[in-house]
Amino acid sequence: MNKLQAMEVFVQVADTGSFTRTAEMLNMPKASVSTLVQALETSLAAKLLHRTTRLVTVTSDGAAYYERCIRILSDVRDAEESLSRTRLNPSGRLRVDTPTGLSSEILVPALPDFFERYPDITLELGSTDRTVDLIEEGVDCAVRGGPLLDTSLIARRVGVINFVTAASPAYLARHGRPTHPNDLLQHRCVNYFSAKNGKVSDWDFNRDGERIAIPLPGAIALNDSNAYVTAGLAGLGIIQMTDYLLLRHVQEGRMVQLLPDWSSDPLPVHVLYPQNRHLSAKVRVFVEWVSELFANHPQMRLGARPAFAEQAQAA
Repeated sequence: MNKLQAMEVFVQVADTGSFTRTAEMLNMPKASVSTLVQALETSLAAKLLHRTTRLVTVTSDGAAYYERCIRILSDVRDAEESLSRTRLNPSGRLRVDTPTGLSSEILVPALPDFFERYPDITLELGSTDRTVDLIEEGVDCAVRGGPLLDTSLIARRVGVINFVTAASPAYLARHGRPTHPNDLLQHRCVNYFSAKNGKVSDWDFNRDGERIAIPLPGAIALNDSNAYVTAGLAGLGIIQMTDYLLLRHVQEGRMVQLLPDWSSDPLPVHVLYPQNRHLSAKVRVFVEWVSELFANHPQMRLGARPAFAEQAQAA
Protein backbone atom coordinates (compact mmCIF):
# COMPACT_ATOMS: atom_id res chain seq x y z
CA MET A 1 0.00 0.00 0.00
CA ASN A 2 1.20 3.49 -0.88
CA LYS A 3 0.61 5.22 2.46
CA LEU A 4 0.65 8.76 1.10
CA GLN A 5 -1.77 7.87 -1.68
CA ALA A 6 -4.03 6.19 0.87
CA MET A 7 -3.93 9.31 3.02
CA GLU A 8 -4.87 11.50 0.06
CA VAL A 9 -7.77 9.19 -0.81
CA PHE A 10 -8.96 9.11 2.81
CA VAL A 11 -8.85 12.92 3.06
CA GLN A 12 -10.85 13.26 -0.17
CA VAL A 13 -13.48 10.76 1.02
CA ALA A 14 -13.74 12.60 4.34
CA ASP A 15 -14.14 15.93 2.51
CA THR A 16 -16.78 14.76 0.04
CA GLY A 17 -18.56 12.13 2.11
CA SER A 18 -18.59 9.83 -0.90
CA PHE A 19 -16.42 7.05 -2.33
CA THR A 20 -18.02 7.56 -5.75
CA ARG A 21 -17.34 11.29 -5.85
CA THR A 22 -13.78 10.73 -4.68
CA ALA A 23 -13.19 8.19 -7.43
CA GLU A 24 -14.48 10.64 -10.03
CA MET A 25 -12.38 13.53 -8.72
CA LEU A 26 -9.19 11.46 -8.50
CA ASN A 27 -9.89 9.59 -11.76
CA MET A 28 -9.64 6.22 -10.00
CA PRO A 29 -11.88 3.15 -9.97
CA LYS A 30 -14.28 3.21 -7.04
CA ALA A 31 -13.01 -0.23 -5.98
CA SER A 32 -9.46 1.13 -5.71
CA VAL A 33 -10.65 3.97 -3.48
CA SER A 34 -12.43 1.53 -1.19
CA THR A 35 -9.45 -0.86 -1.13
CA LEU A 36 -7.00 1.88 -0.18
CA VAL A 37 -9.18 3.12 2.68
CA GLN A 38 -9.71 -0.42 3.96
CA ALA A 39 -5.97 -1.12 3.79
CA LEU A 40 -5.31 2.08 5.71
CA GLU A 41 -7.79 1.11 8.42
CA THR A 42 -6.21 -2.36 8.64
CA SER A 43 -2.70 -0.95 8.99
CA LEU A 44 -3.86 1.44 11.73
CA ALA A 45 -6.10 -1.12 13.44
CA ALA A 46 -8.76 1.59 13.65
CA LYS A 47 -12.04 2.38 11.95
CA LEU A 48 -11.75 5.74 10.21
CA LEU A 49 -15.13 6.01 8.47
CA HIS A 50 -18.77 5.26 9.19
CA ARG A 51 -20.34 3.91 5.99
CA THR A 52 -24.06 3.91 5.17
CA THR A 53 -25.86 3.51 1.88
CA ARG A 54 -26.33 7.29 1.65
CA LEU A 55 -23.45 8.93 3.49
CA VAL A 56 -19.88 8.43 4.64
CA THR A 57 -18.71 10.26 7.79
CA VAL A 58 -15.52 10.15 9.85
CA THR A 59 -15.32 8.38 13.19
CA SER A 60 -13.71 10.07 16.20
CA ASP A 61 -10.45 8.27 15.36
CA GLY A 62 -10.93 9.25 11.73
CA ALA A 63 -11.35 12.93 12.62
CA ALA A 64 -8.10 12.96 14.59
CA TYR A 65 -6.26 11.09 11.83
CA TYR A 66 -7.73 13.44 9.20
CA GLU A 67 -6.12 16.47 10.85
CA ARG A 68 -2.73 14.72 10.93
CA CYS A 69 -3.09 13.71 7.27
CA ILE A 70 -3.81 17.29 6.23
CA ARG A 71 -0.62 18.49 7.90
CA ILE A 72 1.49 15.62 6.56
CA LEU A 73 0.26 16.01 2.99
CA SER A 74 0.80 19.75 3.17
CA ASP A 75 4.37 19.26 4.40
CA VAL A 76 5.06 16.75 1.63
CA ARG A 77 3.81 19.15 -1.05
CA ASP A 78 5.87 21.98 0.42
CA ALA A 79 8.96 19.77 0.37
CA GLU A 80 8.34 18.74 -3.22
CA GLU A 81 7.76 22.30 -4.37
CA SER A 82 10.85 23.59 -2.59
CA LEU A 83 13.01 21.14 -4.58
CA SER A 84 11.36 21.64 -7.94
CA ARG A 85 10.37 24.36 -10.36
CA THR A 86 6.72 24.12 -9.31
CA ARG A 87 6.73 27.49 -7.61
CA LEU A 88 8.05 29.12 -10.76
CA ASN A 89 6.11 26.95 -13.20
CA PRO A 90 2.93 25.66 -11.48
CA SER A 91 1.15 22.96 -13.41
CA GLY A 92 -1.87 20.68 -13.35
CA ARG A 93 -5.64 21.01 -13.39
CA LEU A 94 -7.19 23.99 -11.61
CA ARG A 95 -10.96 24.10 -11.05
CA VAL A 96 -12.38 27.58 -10.48
CA ASP A 97 -15.98 28.78 -10.15
CA THR A 98 -17.03 32.33 -11.05
CA PRO A 99 -20.27 34.31 -11.51
CA THR A 100 -21.53 34.29 -15.09
CA GLY A 101 -21.23 37.98 -15.92
CA LEU A 102 -17.91 38.44 -14.17
CA SER A 103 -16.53 35.49 -16.07
CA SER A 104 -17.68 36.54 -19.54
CA GLU A 105 -16.93 40.25 -19.22
CA ILE A 106 -13.74 40.41 -17.15
CA LEU A 107 -12.04 37.08 -16.40
CA VAL A 108 -12.23 35.22 -19.72
CA PRO A 109 -11.02 38.18 -21.85
CA ALA A 110 -7.98 38.47 -19.55
CA LEU A 111 -7.07 34.77 -19.60
CA PRO A 112 -4.49 35.03 -22.42
CA ASP A 113 -2.31 36.90 -19.94
CA PHE A 114 -2.81 34.17 -17.33
CA PHE A 115 -1.84 31.38 -19.73
CA GLU A 116 1.13 33.34 -21.00
CA ARG A 117 2.40 33.43 -17.43
CA TYR A 118 1.37 29.88 -16.47
CA PRO A 119 1.21 27.75 -19.63
CA ASP A 120 1.32 24.44 -17.73
CA ILE A 121 -1.93 25.01 -15.83
CA THR A 122 -5.11 23.47 -17.26
CA LEU A 123 -8.03 25.64 -16.18
CA GLU A 124 -11.57 24.33 -15.71
CA LEU A 125 -13.65 27.49 -15.30
CA GLY A 126 -17.21 27.03 -14.15
CA SER A 127 -19.47 30.02 -14.78
CA THR A 128 -22.70 30.12 -12.81
CA ASP A 129 -24.63 32.50 -10.60
CA ARG A 130 -25.43 29.54 -8.35
CA THR A 131 -23.35 29.27 -5.16
CA VAL A 132 -21.37 26.04 -5.45
CA ASP A 133 -20.11 23.92 -2.57
CA LEU A 134 -16.35 23.94 -3.12
CA ILE A 135 -15.64 20.73 -1.23
CA GLU A 136 -18.69 18.78 -2.42
CA GLU A 137 -18.03 19.70 -6.05
CA GLY A 138 -14.23 19.47 -6.00
CA VAL A 139 -13.61 23.15 -6.78
CA ASP A 140 -10.19 24.54 -5.86
CA CYS A 141 -11.27 28.15 -5.47
CA ALA A 142 -14.13 30.49 -6.35
CA VAL A 143 -14.60 34.17 -7.11
CA ARG A 144 -17.78 35.47 -5.49
CA GLY A 145 -19.54 38.77 -4.99
CA GLY A 146 -21.59 39.54 -1.90
CA PRO A 147 -21.39 38.97 1.84
CA LEU A 148 -19.45 35.98 3.14
CA LEU A 149 -21.92 33.28 4.13
CA ASP A 150 -19.57 30.30 4.62
CA THR A 151 -17.13 30.99 7.44
CA SER A 152 -15.36 27.65 6.85
CA LEU A 153 -13.71 29.11 3.73
CA ILE A 154 -10.63 31.30 3.59
CA ALA A 155 -11.49 34.57 1.86
CA ARG A 156 -9.31 37.22 0.28
CA ARG A 157 -11.06 40.43 -0.69
CA VAL A 158 -9.93 41.45 -4.16
CA GLY A 159 -12.45 43.94 -5.47
CA VAL A 160 -15.89 45.54 -5.41
CA ILE A 161 -19.02 45.41 -7.57
CA ASN A 162 -21.10 48.54 -8.18
CA PHE A 163 -24.63 48.58 -9.55
CA VAL A 164 -26.40 50.85 -12.01
CA THR A 165 -30.08 51.24 -12.86
CA ALA A 166 -30.81 51.41 -16.58
CA ALA A 167 -33.34 50.79 -19.34
CA SER A 168 -33.37 50.59 -23.12
CA PRO A 169 -34.27 53.70 -25.17
CA ALA A 170 -37.26 51.80 -26.58
CA TYR A 171 -38.63 51.11 -23.10
CA LEU A 172 -38.20 54.76 -22.06
CA ALA A 173 -39.90 55.97 -25.26
CA ARG A 174 -42.96 53.88 -24.38
CA HIS A 175 -43.11 54.35 -20.61
CA GLY A 176 -41.20 57.52 -19.75
CA ARG A 177 -38.21 58.09 -17.51
CA PRO A 178 -38.37 57.80 -13.69
CA THR A 179 -36.84 60.65 -11.70
CA HIS A 180 -37.10 59.12 -8.22
CA PRO A 181 -36.82 55.49 -6.98
CA ASN A 182 -40.47 55.55 -5.92
CA ASP A 183 -41.42 56.22 -9.54
CA LEU A 184 -40.25 52.68 -10.32
CA LEU A 185 -43.38 51.36 -8.62
CA GLN A 186 -45.29 52.59 -11.66
CA HIS A 187 -42.89 50.95 -14.11
CA ARG A 188 -42.18 47.43 -15.28
CA CYS A 189 -38.90 46.16 -13.82
CA VAL A 190 -36.87 43.05 -14.53
CA ASN A 191 -36.22 41.22 -11.26
CA TYR A 192 -33.38 38.96 -10.23
CA PHE A 193 -33.94 35.93 -8.01
CA SER A 194 -31.50 33.79 -6.08
CA ALA A 195 -30.68 30.43 -7.64
CA LYS A 196 -30.13 29.12 -4.10
CA ASN A 197 -33.38 30.06 -2.35
CA GLY A 198 -35.58 31.55 -5.10
CA LYS A 199 -35.87 34.88 -3.27
CA VAL A 200 -36.33 37.96 -5.46
CA SER A 201 -33.84 40.69 -4.58
CA ASP A 202 -35.07 44.09 -3.41
CA TRP A 203 -33.64 47.16 -5.13
CA ASP A 204 -31.80 49.65 -2.94
CA PHE A 205 -30.98 53.33 -3.43
CA ASN A 206 -28.99 55.87 -1.41
CA ARG A 207 -28.67 59.65 -1.70
CA ASP A 208 -27.46 62.20 0.86
CA GLY A 209 -28.26 59.92 3.79
CA GLU A 210 -31.68 58.92 2.45
CA ARG A 211 -32.04 55.18 1.91
CA ILE A 212 -34.79 53.35 0.01
CA ALA A 213 -35.08 49.56 -0.37
CA ILE A 214 -38.14 48.33 -2.23
CA PRO A 215 -39.46 45.25 -4.04
CA LEU A 216 -40.53 46.22 -7.52
CA PRO A 217 -43.22 44.93 -9.91
CA GLY A 218 -42.11 42.99 -12.92
CA ALA A 219 -43.37 40.52 -15.47
CA ILE A 220 -40.15 38.47 -15.45
CA ALA A 221 -37.43 37.44 -13.00
CA LEU A 222 -34.15 35.75 -13.94
CA ASN A 223 -31.20 34.21 -12.12
CA ASP A 224 -28.48 34.58 -14.75
CA SER A 225 -26.73 37.95 -15.07
CA ASN A 226 -26.12 37.75 -18.83
CA ALA A 227 -29.76 36.81 -19.49
CA TYR A 228 -30.79 39.61 -17.14
CA VAL A 229 -28.90 42.22 -19.19
CA THR A 230 -30.37 40.77 -22.39
CA ALA A 231 -33.85 41.25 -20.94
CA GLY A 232 -33.06 44.92 -20.39
CA LEU A 233 -31.71 45.31 -23.92
CA ALA A 234 -34.90 43.71 -25.26
CA GLY A 235 -37.00 46.39 -23.56
CA LEU A 236 -38.67 44.04 -21.08
CA GLY A 237 -38.23 46.60 -18.32
CA ILE A 238 -35.87 48.59 -16.12
CA ILE A 239 -32.91 46.67 -14.72
CA GLN A 240 -30.39 47.15 -11.92
CA MET A 241 -27.13 45.41 -12.76
CA THR A 242 -23.36 45.61 -12.33
CA ASP A 243 -21.74 48.58 -14.04
CA TYR A 244 -19.12 46.47 -15.82
CA LEU A 245 -21.87 44.56 -17.67
CA LEU A 246 -23.74 47.73 -18.63
CA LEU A 247 -20.84 50.07 -19.45
CA ARG A 248 -20.45 49.40 -23.18
CA HIS A 249 -24.23 49.19 -23.71
CA VAL A 250 -24.61 52.66 -22.20
CA GLN A 251 -21.62 54.02 -24.13
CA GLU A 252 -23.05 52.69 -27.40
CA GLY A 253 -26.58 53.96 -26.71
CA ARG A 254 -28.33 50.61 -26.30
CA MET A 255 -29.07 51.36 -22.63
CA VAL A 256 -29.60 54.59 -20.68
CA GLN A 257 -28.55 55.03 -17.06
CA LEU A 258 -31.40 56.10 -14.78
CA LEU A 259 -31.38 57.90 -11.44
CA PRO A 260 -27.67 58.81 -11.71
CA ASP A 261 -27.80 60.90 -8.53
CA TRP A 262 -28.79 57.78 -6.54
CA SER A 263 -26.34 55.00 -5.71
CA SER A 264 -26.88 51.35 -4.76
CA ASP A 265 -25.01 49.34 -2.17
CA PRO A 266 -21.77 47.92 -3.62
CA LEU A 267 -20.85 44.28 -3.04
CA PRO A 268 -17.40 43.06 -2.01
CA VAL A 269 -15.67 40.49 -4.22
CA HIS A 270 -13.63 37.69 -2.65
CA VAL A 271 -11.56 34.77 -3.82
CA LEU A 272 -12.45 31.78 -1.63
CA TYR A 273 -10.82 28.42 -1.04
CA PRO A 274 -11.25 25.67 1.60
CA GLN A 275 -9.16 26.20 4.70
CA ASN A 276 -8.53 22.48 5.17
CA ARG A 277 -6.73 22.21 1.85
CA HIS A 278 -3.13 23.06 1.14
CA LEU A 279 -2.88 26.24 -0.91
CA SER A 280 -1.07 24.75 -3.89
CA ALA A 281 1.13 26.78 -6.18
CA LYS A 282 -1.48 26.78 -8.95
CA VAL A 283 -4.19 28.12 -6.59
CA ARG A 284 -1.79 30.66 -5.15
CA VAL A 285 -0.82 32.09 -8.53
CA PHE A 286 -4.45 32.25 -9.65
CA VAL A 287 -5.44 34.17 -6.51
CA GLU A 288 -2.55 36.59 -7.04
CA TRP A 289 -3.44 36.98 -10.72
CA VAL A 290 -7.11 37.77 -9.97
CA SER A 291 -6.05 40.25 -7.29
CA GLU A 292 -3.78 42.02 -9.77
CA LEU A 293 -6.43 41.95 -12.51
CA PHE A 294 -9.07 43.58 -10.31
CA ALA A 295 -6.61 46.08 -8.80
CA ASN A 296 -5.98 47.38 -12.34
CA HIS A 297 -9.62 47.32 -13.45
CA PRO A 298 -11.49 50.66 -13.21
CA GLN A 299 -14.81 49.05 -12.24
CA MET A 300 -13.50 46.26 -9.99
CA ARG A 301 -10.69 47.74 -7.89
CA LEU A 302 -11.30 48.27 -4.19
CA GLY A 303 -12.90 51.65 -3.56
CA ALA A 304 -14.13 52.01 -7.14
CA ARG A 305 -17.33 53.99 -7.72
CA PRO A 306 -19.86 53.52 -10.56
CA ALA A 307 -17.80 54.40 -13.58
CA PHE A 308 -19.99 56.19 -16.10
CA ALA A 309 -22.50 58.54 -14.51
CA GLU A 310 -21.36 61.49 -16.65
CA GLN A 311 -21.27 59.40 -19.82
CA ALA A 312 -24.73 58.01 -19.09
CA GLN A 313 -26.20 61.48 -18.53
CA ALA A 314 -24.70 62.61 -21.82
CA ALA A 315 -26.29 59.62 -23.55
